[in-house]
Amino acid sequence: MTQSSPLTGPARRKSGLATVLGLLWRDKFAFCAALFLLVVIGCALIGPLLLEDAATRQNLRGRNAPPFDMTRDWAFFFGADALGRPLLVRIIVAAQNTMLIAAGAVFFSALIGSSLGLAAGWLRGRMSQVILRLGDVIMSFPSLLLAVIVLYMLDPSVFNIIIVLAITRIPVYLRTARAEVLEVRERMFVQAAKVMGASDLRIVFRHILPVVLPTLLTIATLDFAFVMLAESSLSFLGIGIQPPEITWGLMVSQGRPYLTNAWWLSFWPGLAIILTTLSLNLLSNWMRIALDPVQRWRLEMGGRKND
Repeated sequence: MTQSSPLTGPARRKSGLATVLGLLWRDKFAFCAALFLLVVIGCALIGPLLLEDAATRQNLRGRNAPPFDMTRDWAFFFGADALGRPLLVRIIVAAQNTMLIAAGAVFFSALIGSSLGLAAGWLRGRMSQVILRLGDVIMSFPSLLLAVIVLYMLDPSVFNIIIVLAITRIPVYLRTARAEVLEVRERMFVQAAKVMGASDLRIVFRHILPVVLPTLLTIATLDFAFVMLAESSLSFLGIGIQPPEITWGLMVSQGRPYLTNAWWLSFWPGLAIILTTLSLNLLSNWMRIALDPVQRWRLEMGGRKND
């Protein structure tokens, strides 16, 4: 009688991917949100390579052209802006800067804030208090106001916006990671690792971080939407990305003077912001349930009912 061989690495990864996709399919709203975000990411990666010239080509004869004009090229399906540039193409190209700023700010804030939170939760003592006070100093300034002040003094480039928005979001991850570590460090498996002589770094990164990571990922997904809205607000105020670079928020700002006679200039990029933010919130809610073994049964039972 032969025993079945255990799954190899690639087979195990394939099985895990199938499980994730199955859980995602059982939440139809989250599935649609994931599809929409994949389209946005695809536009951000490929759009500027294929459509950058078309996005900057001006045609003053077609300025403020209305949308849904079937007699024109597909690029003008959403209409044209004040310089006759196709809005659909510009929205696709602007996805790159919008996603780059949001992803960069979330990555750096999560990396720095989570690292500080892990240290504050594990070390305790004076070092923990110093880290917490650092977070309190950052939180004492309203995030958007701090970004406005800093960007007013600095050049509003993509890099500077990423750094400013990342700094303002560090306390979110710091406090969350610290609270999780303070709870996890008292569990039996951590105490067992201490007794067996594991180093502090091994305990934190090998035993504690995998338990804390799902919560941090869920917060990062929500924070992605917040940072994207913050960048759009800065661009709307005129201190974000500057022309000839474009973001969705800058497109909304550029269409503001024409709201009464050319509403589509601000409507379409604003709709892109709303749909992306909504998709991120739906996906974050799905991740909160899917990554929690206690609540995952809701998705599994929902799939069985649908069957």
